[in-house]
Amino acid sequence: MSNEPDHAERAREVLGFSRWWLVAAAAGMMAVVGPYQYVWSVIREPVARQLGIEQAVLSTVFTLFVIFQAGSQFPVGWWRDRHGPRGISLLAAVLAGGGYLGVAYASTVWQVYLFYSLGAVGVGIVYTVAVNTALKWFPDRRGLTSGVGTMAFAGGSAALVPYIRWRLGPEASQYAYVEVLRNIGLLITVVILVGAFVIRDPPSGWLETEEGVDLSFTGPQFTWREMLRTWQFWLMYAMFVAVSGAGLMVTEKIVSYADHLGTAAIVATLAATVLPLASAAGRLIVGDLSDRFDLTNVMATSFVLCGVGVLGIVYFGIHGAGAALVGAVVLGTFFWAPQYTLFPSAVGQYYGEEHSSANYALLYSGKMWGGVFGGTLTGFFVGSMGWNQTFLLGGVLAILAGVAALFLRSPSAAPAE
Repeated sequence: MSNEPDHAERAREVLGFSRWWLVAAAAGMMAVVGPYQYVWSVIREPVARQLGIEQAVLSTVFTLFVIFQAGSQFPVGWWRDRHGPRGISLLAAVLAGGGYLGVAYASTVWQVYLFYSLGAVGVGIVYTVAVNTALKWFPDRRGLTSGVGTMAFAGGSAALVPYIRWRLGPEASQYAYVEVLRNIGLLITVVILVGAFVIRDPPSGWLETEEGVDLSFTGPQFTWREMLRTWQFWLMYAMFVAVSGAGLMVTEKIVSYADHLGTAAIVATLAATVLPLASAAGRLIVGDLSDRFDLTNVMATSFVLCGVGVLGIVYFGIHGAGAALVGAVVLGTFFWAPQYTLFPSAVGQYYGEEHSSANYALLYSGKMWGGVFGGTLTGFFVGSMGWNQTFLLGGVLAILAGVAALFLRSPSAAPAE
């Protein structure tokens, strides 16, 4: 029988309101910072036009975003586990909102690099605060609730893609350019500030009843040092790098790839628009499935199908099937994005919730290397091997990660005292 009513009732006693309000606040914060990842492929050309440079000069911006967004999460997670989420979230409002404001008024390439990197740190703060709010308050529904937050990270961007493509077209004025980026920056700032005053962490022992029964059903609580001594972490780390590399390659390059193939402009626009929608849906739906079925089997299936989708992009692109290409983007993204729901669940299941912020942040740092692959390295591969071979490589990596998931199991030894 499910223990959810017990968890929900205990959370309400502690908070004075439903714990789902915390998930809503986290989702709102994630939604407004998502454009950093999912809208860059759309604003890169207007930014280059505004600065009077070639788009290729800005290729490293996406890689820098991934490095700073993922790399900031371990110190943020360590701090949050000890001091709570509020102070660090207030800092995120300044950094993430200020990043877009800075890009709006940037006049040189190095300023774009600087402000987008600072914004990326703010995104990293929001991400670790949001995901671990779900892990800490919902040990009974890890997959679904972390899926809600990560879904918002992707889905919040979908409405902006057509709007930005329209407002920042070739004939857009400098005023329109500044206005669009400034408004996004202000929206980010306000929403994170509100969320910072809602989100909080549960007190120690909040799931222990008066009879001394622990409703969390967690096993040993591994610290990050203890986690690093388990082979499961390193296998998951390699899987994380492979899958994120494939997915980030599609995210960063699908518009350019569609243009290279000579597809109609509507195909590139549709691909960029449905990508965050498919990402959002996949995180929520597959995350919920991971609560109902064996986690490793769900991971294996998801990552293999992600690889199949990426391979399909190449196949349909070569054959000029624009609609099918968009469908392959949907398939690949739908099953790539759940990694950001499935891996937090695995960390909570294998290593406990007490140190989940720092533990998952260490695993999430694999996104840095995935970003290097998906951005800079694949840019090199495109020049040396060609577009099709580069995308095929990404698809194969995702499939290998899915096969590797079948070997995962819970750590057999408890952490040392």
